Amino acid sequence: MHLRFLAAALLLLAGIGPVNAQQARRAPVANWVNTVAKTPEGGFRQGNPNAPIKLVEYGSRTCPTCGRFAAEGMEPLRREWIASGKLSYEFRDYLIHGVPDLSLALLNQCVPVGRFFPLLDQMFASQATFDGPLHKLMETQPKLVEGWQQLPPPQAATKFAEALGMLTFMKARGLPEAQARRCLSNPALIKGVADAYASGAKAGVQGTPSFFVNGRRVRAFTWDQLQPELRAADS
Repeated sequence: MHLRFLAAALLLLAGIGPVNAQQARRAPVANWVNTVAKTPEGGFRQGNPNAPIKLVEYGSRTCPTCGRFAAEGMEPLRREWIASGKLSYEFRDYLIHGVPDLSLALLNQCVPVGRFFPLLDQMFASQATFDGPLHKLMETQPKLVEGWQQLPPPQAATKFAEALGMLTFMKARGLPEAQARRCLSNPALIKGVADAYASGAKAGVQGTPSFFVNGRRVRAFTWDQLQPELRAADS
């Protein structure tokens, strides 16, 4: 009992009242998940920019394996690694399926930077929404699809966004159609996606997802395969 009184007296002498002491004990731990920035390579980074472990993924929003990683790996990656500040995660576009990937990439960048990753998660979770119409179109009108692929990027991206329901998808998430159309033909956004793709090609990326840990490409395509690589970098 006397020790508790002594502790309270010391806190008062230090200018910390009982309420402040309680608040100090409950001070929140820094959560780096909400720290998001666009990188010079055209990617988007989530987490502590000075983290000792830097994870880069080259991914495609229409890639099923990327979708599986997003579903299985992103929640524990954020909770166990990014939130603490010991790892930063950067997503860079690698357009493995051409213009449909470009359309989604441009629309993803049409929202504020802080909303990039929540929207990216939703795009991965909604892969079937875009894949179904795309496969049907390729089966029934292959020459039309081939012609769209050969259009200049702004027109091609818009054609696929219209045909695959991407404009409706974005409108349901608060982005007006007129703004979405402007983003699909925005030269700066197109260049950013091109820069990310070029950095991947230069690094030898040929498929998605491709992961780099502290600049070293690792042989991992799933969350289970990636975890040992992260633990090794953390040791």
